[in-house]
Formats: sequence, C-alpha cells, structure tokens
Amino acid sequence: MSVAANIPGCREFNVDHVRADFPILGSMIHGRPLVYLDNAATTQKPRSVIDALVNYYETSNANIHRAVHQLSERATAMHDAARETIRRFINARHVEEIIFTRGTTEAINLVAATYGISASSSNNSIIITAMEHHSNIVPWQLLAERTGATLKVIPIDKDGVLDLHAAAALLAEGGKILSIVHISNALGTVNPINQLIQMAHQHNIPVLVDGAQSVQHMKINVQELDADFFAFSGHKIYGPTGIGVLYGRREILNQMPPFNGGGDMIRTVTFEKSTWNDLPYKFEAGTPDIAGAIGLAAALDYLSQFDMEAIAAHEHDLLTYATNGLNALGKIRIIGNAPEKSGAVSFVVDGVHPHDLGTFLDHDGIAIRTGHHCAQPVMDYFNIPATARASFGLYNTREEVEVFCQSLERTIKILS
Repeated sequence: MSVAANIPGCREFNVDHVRADFPILGSMIHGRPLVYLDNAATTQKPRSVIDALVNYYETSNANIHRAVHQLSERATAMHDAARETIRRFINARHVEEIIFTRGTTEAINLVAATYGISASSSNNSIIITAMEHHSNIVPWQLLAERTGATLKVIPIDKDGVLDLHAAAALLAEGGKILSIVHISNALGTVNPINQLIQMAHQHNIPVLVDGAQSVQHMKINVQELDADFFAFSGHKIYGPTGIGVLYGRREILNQMPPFNGGGDMIRTVTFEKSTWNDLPYKFEAGTPDIAGAIGLAAALDYLSQFDMEAIAAHEHDLLTYATNGLNALGKIRIIGNAPEKSGAVSFVVDGVHPHDLGTFLDHDGIAIRTGHHCAQPVMDYFNIPATARASFGLYNTREEVEVFCQSLERTIKILS
C-alpha cells in the first residue's frame, strides 16, 4: 500500500530534483517566486503525499474495522499498512507501540492524562526544560493542578544550551517523568538526548521525547534512544496536518488507562462496566484520521528514498550559510547560539518588531515565522517579546538563503 519502496538511500539526494516533487514551490507570492522558510511551523507536501490522499478518497474511502464490504477492508488494510510503515521508520519493536494522535500536542496530553495520573512514584515531580514548547509545558501544569505534583525546570544559558549540571541535580532528586524537547523550535538547540535519557533512567525516571522538530532532520531509532515515549507530528515531516504519532513502550502502554472513550477503544460495554481493547486501539477512540495516516506513511516513504545523513548535511549547510549571512548584515542579534543546532535560526533587529520584518519579507515572496513561537518562557528569558525565525527543509537552497538575506538587508534599511 506504500507509495514508494521504503528502501533508505535508493535515490540520490539532489535538491533540484527534490524541489520538482513539491508543487507549491513553483508558486508566485506578490509577483515573486515563493521562498518558503517556515518549515519549523509546517512543511510543504510532495506530490506523492497529495496523490496518496486523493487516491484514498477517490478509490477507498470507508470507515475501518467496522464492516465486511470491500471498501472498508481496503481502507483498513491501508491504515494498518501505514502503522507498520511508521513502526519501521522509527524502528519500534512492535507495531502496537505506534499510537495515532492528532499531533505532538495530543500525544503529550495523552501521556500526561494517563501515565501522569496512573504512574506511582515516590517523588511526584515532573521535570521539563526552560526551552519547551507550550505543548510540553501546559499539559504538565494541568496535571500538577490535578494531582499536586511539582513542575521542575532545567535551566538554559545565554546561548540556549541546557544546563546539564542542573539537570543531573534535578534528576538525582527523583521524579515521575522527564519530558524534554529533542530540538528547540525557538532556538534550534539540539539537546544531548541520549545522555539525558541515560541520566534519567539511572534514577528510574521514564522519559518522553518531543520529537516534533527532530524526526524530519535526523534518523530516529527509538530502540537506540531508549526513550519510553517519543512524539511527533505529520505536518512537520512533509505529511498532512491533523495526524501525529505517539510511540510508547508496550509494557508501559499496557499499564496506562485509556485517554478518550468511545468506539474502537472498547472490548465490551454494559451499563455496569466497560472493558478495553488491546493496543494500539485502546488509545484510539472513534473514527481515526484514516487519510491522514495514509498520507503520513506516504511522506515517510518519500523521505526513506534518501539517506537521512545526506538530508541532514544539506540542511546543516543551509543553517550555517544563513547564520553567516545574518551575522554579515551587522544589525542582527541571533537568539540561540548552541554549538549543536538544527533546522532554524531565530533573530531580532534592535528597534524593529519581528512582525514588521515578516510583513516586508512576505512582499518579496519570503515566508518566515515571527512571534514567540509558542515558547514564551524562552522569550522571557532573553527579555524579548518575539523573534523572527527562518527554518529549513530538504527542498531549500543556498540561492533562497541569499534572496532572504538580501531582502532582509533592504527591509532593515527601510525600517531603521
């Protein structure tokens, strides 16, 4: 049911050829060629993903697991194949460890509302970091309000680097869970996730990894990571919006209560008592986003044609090239200067609001992100209201970075 052979490295990575796979990249914005540098917010979709969605709706649209007619059986087979594609892509041991969600946000909420309530621990602390997205702050605050748990925060330094000494001290005190971002969407910082997982496990603290900004930039192997949970969103990895994944260890998921109640997550229902379905269905109440799952699998098949190391090297070159270009302009302050960065560069111009920068660049056909990036504590730490952010995907080019820097230079001259 896959749209391409899932064989890593079977197609040479060539950015010009890749760009031809993405129809939207040929668009004109305000009479200028589109330069799309807002990939940390959402990525564009290759033709194969679009075709997979259209094909499902044109040939196989039906509800799954609930009928014996051919369309339902076909849709069910496609949905099941999508789950296996995802398992293989992140190298989970078991297909039932792959839970479909609406995205990273819902995946984290699921863990907070189920594992967070049910797990027993001698220390009720929830440990996060100062660079988290709101999606990895608010669910734990809600849990803390419900249970009396304590939210503890690992600090960062002026370069946007996690304080590992503080992390070690907090983890040594024990806790219910460490929930940590792999790559910061606001700073581009790549956290030493393997080291942090090892540190947490030394104190029997399970770990949830927010992989929303990492799974599209590097090869993820959840068995090697040894994470207890890993969450990511389809729309940030060239797939559809409204679909995401929670990976969880099977033994932990089996111990967790359901998240939502309704169809397909039950085994039996009476007015006196209901019993729950097996994994993964226990956490997938109601009609799922069938097309979204199929589209996400198509996106992963698309990526799997290439060597992820080649994609990572290309994107790192773009990030370095853009960072050097911004520094050469002289009036820009980059927010987040960690030695290990990926995907994005955030910056401010003194005396110019980021929204104004974004508006002027849009008139040159350039899409960047401006605002607090759902990371207000990061903005507070750096004592700024917002940043402008350029973020990169596999289809971006050095020429686009040059257009971006030239437009930014003109914009600063006008607004300053």
